[in-house]
Amino acid sequence: MSWSEQISTSDWPATIQSVAGTVVIAIFVVTFVVQAFTIPSGSMEHTLLIGDYLLVDKFCYGDSGLWNHVLPYRKIRRGDIVVFYYPVNPAQHFVKRVVGVPGDRVRLINKRVYVNGQPLDEPYVQYIASDRQPYRDDFPRTDVPAFGVNAKWWSQMRKLVEDRQLIIPEDHYFVLGDNRDDSQDSRYWGFVPRENIIGRPLLIYWSAANLNNDLPASPNAGDRLYHLAYAVTHFFQITRWSRTFRLVR
Repeated sequence: MSWSEQISTSDWPATIQSVAGTVVIAIFVVTFVVQAFTIPSGSMEHTLLIGDYLLVDKFCYGDSGLWNHVLPYRKIRRGDIVVFYYPVNPAQHFVKRVVGVPGDRVRLINKRVYVNGQPLDEPYVQYIASDRQPYRDDFPRTDVPAFGVNAKWWSQMRKLVEDRQLIIPEDHYFVLGDNRDDSQDSRYWGFVPRENIIGRPLLIYWSAANLNNDLPASPNAGDRLYHLAYAVTHFFQITRWSRTFRLVR
């Protein structure tokens, strides 16, 4: 064996150690710091669109006692966009905007949100419906149940309404979609428990036009591998360049 071959052989442990270290760091980052997330519906338009791919900060809302003085944790605030496990089916991830925090009294009057008697300034909200729905637009309404309201939430909500305002209990949050007239949110299924909140979206790292609309007719159009192949081969055509690398606010 030549001297150069001995050097090459002796480098293998260091190479393996380096690769293993990189994998460990990547797993740590994905597990504890950031997570990729895809927007599946239009409930947050135009803040977030179907086909936006997000990096979610899982670190910012940590609550670890003494660590709060060392690490940049902070409390969940009104106006924050959050990703969370859907309370009705925790296997699903939802993204909405926090409107009410524990102790708040929330109500909607003619679509306008009031918290503790004061109207919220919501420049990010869009309204698309010309019709008026009493339950959706003048929430909470205990006298006009609406289609799609979760039965358990309907029963719980009626006990938490006082002076036509919904009182948010401890460790729970009231969330709404920015696309206010077309969003299944806390009005329909209830509060988000604190333990369900994963984190806050930081960045749109890629945004693609809706693949379901752009894919040509194919018997395998719903297959993920087919979607992936189409995205790779049509990357430049389907990318929304103006949204890529945009900070989420």
